[in-house]
Amino acid sequence: MPRSDDLRELGLLSDCADCFGLCCVALPFAASADFAADKAAGEPCGNLREDFRCSIHGQLRQRGYPGCTVFDCFGAGQKVSQITFEGRSWREAPGTARRMYAVFPVVRQLHELMWYLAEALALEPARPVHAELRRALDETDRLTRQGVDVLEAFEVAPHRAAVNELLLRASELARAGHRGKDRRGADLIGARLKGADLRGANLRGAYLIGADLRGADLRQADLIGADLRGADLAGADLTGAIFLTQAQLDAARGDAATRVPPALARPSHWPATARPETGSRAPEAGAGPSRGGRPPRPRRSPRPRRG
Repeated sequence: MPRSDDLRELGLLSDCADCFGLCCVALPFAASADFAADKAAGEPCGNLREDFRCSIHGQLRQRGYPGCTVFDCFGAGQKVSQITFEGRSWREAPGTARRMYAVFPVVRQLHELMWYLAEALALEPARPVHAELRRALDETDRLTRQGVDVLEAFEVAPHRAAVNELLLRASELARAGHRGKDRRGADLIGARLKGADLRGANLRGAYLIGADLRGADLRQADLIGADLRGADLAGADLTGAIFLTQAQLDAARGDAATRVPPALARPSHWPATARPETGSRAPEAGAGPSRGGRPPRPRRSPRPRRG
């Protein structure tokens, strides 16, 4: 995992105090298990105060907005607010609002790529591609500092695809000694993976919503873009998991027995004690989901595209 000092130097740690509440205005959300109401893009959330702070920040989960608690702009909000638009808010200069809302998602995606590139540079086994990763990180950072006209018209997809190839190579190098199953993009919603041996597995972009991962071995698994909303990680081992973000942990359910990478914080809503019957690792590799009795699919709400 990248060091906090490195992330801070790159501006990849969110600082809501320097942001104009852009995630609460620019982005849309739909009434679902993640949000209590509908909100269109460009429409301020009803909970946004005049000072750009959330009026229910301490009660978001209780008030039906758990989706807000797991969103991370990777520092894009303050960059767009303070650098791209030079500290002038959409309230002060309403004429800039539409462009600010258009630029924010672009910079947010670029910052997310920077976060993954920073982590890849922290992977010692990926040293053969460190020079390429550094060039990609520098170029992505340069792109985030372009003017409004450039950012508004910028197509992120081609750049993301090029960076993703590098990230995949870094992942393969990091998992070379214990590469597990390839479950990239797999539909594992509600899957029964209790005690599964998923060490070194490729779970990039996998749908693990509501999956039972109690006691699973996820060491060195590539979790870039994996959807862990409601996944049960009680007793699971995520030590050394690759490209795991704080937002993914926050979206899942764990307990005191869940082992998380040292660079990430144990979510405050997880219980402070181990839950009973959290499961244990399977004695043999390759454990997979049970074929019977999958729970109903939860309604999906939009999630950001990942690498």
